[in-house]
Amino acid sequence: MGWTVRDIPDLKGRTAVVTGANSGLGCVAARELARRGAQVVLACRSQQRGQAALERLLGQVPEARAELRLLDLADLASVRAFAGDWGERRLDVLINNAGLMAIPFSRTADGFETQFGVNHLGHFALTGLLAHRLLATPGARVVVVSSLAHWLSNIDLRDLNSERGYRPWIAYGRSKSANLLFTHELARRLRGHDVLAAAVHPGYAATELQAKGPRLAGSAFQERAAGLLNRLVAAPPEVGATPLLYAATAPHVAPDSFTGPSVLGARTLRGGPGGPWRAAWTRNDAMAERLWAASEDLTGIRFAIP
Repeated sequence: MGWTVRDIPDLKGRTAVVTGANSGLGCVAARELARRGAQVVLACRSQQRGQAALERLLGQVPEARAELRLLDLADLASVRAFAGDWGERRLDVLINNAGLMAIPFSRTADGFETQFGVNHLGHFALTGLLAHRLLATPGARVVVVSSLAHWLSNIDLRDLNSERGYRPWIAYGRSKSANLLFTHELARRLRGHDVLAAAVHPGYAATELQAKGPRLAGSAFQERAAGLLNRLVAAPPEVGATPLLYAATAPHVAPDSFTGPSVLGARTLRGGPGGPWRAAWTRNDAMAERLWAASEDLTGIRFAIP
């Protein structure tokens, strides 16, 4: 039958951060990690939605050790504040899950195109600022949530912020390719250290992502269509979160792996963890190094990896 959440090992004594844990995949991942004994931090942009998610989690897992901390990945000052408040706590698992999909053009607080800024740069900065705590925790893991939609476009190093022309789905694909290139380079830099970096994709899972873009664009028709597709085609969040939990907790996860759903051995959009197709450009060493350097310049954050 393959790996399921029932195979998550005992996580007592371990600490996990899940970004975007107020809904969808992040909410499920936080709940299941807490169910197995981990101290879980729900890193959320909204106090109200994050508190509601925390209360739901505690209602479902009364014995959970969970807390809410505010984190706005569209604002590097918020990312720095989150990391600064972390102090010297241990950090076993960082799940970079939060994201936006195919939204109208906008900019983050720091002037970055929002999908690139949130999906990649915000998580790049967060990981960099917490790298010393990950390195201090034996067996720590960084899980980066990408998407099969990365195949829509490779990154454009000459136009990372889509200033030469913005197309919502292309910008989304670029941000998801950036996630994989980041994972590739992070895994390379972590060689010789007891920290694992791996990427995942959730398949087509029913979350708020599908409707948010049409809602922001003011298209009621597209929003209704997204909701209908979620009901008819998409897997529930519990299925979509399985690759995240697998990469975060299962033994023998390989560095720079890309785990997603599989059904009956075929790489598809639903089912338990498998090894999905990955675009060759996301393993390009030179491209990954150049994106890393550009990300350091844009965020002003250098990773403390010896």
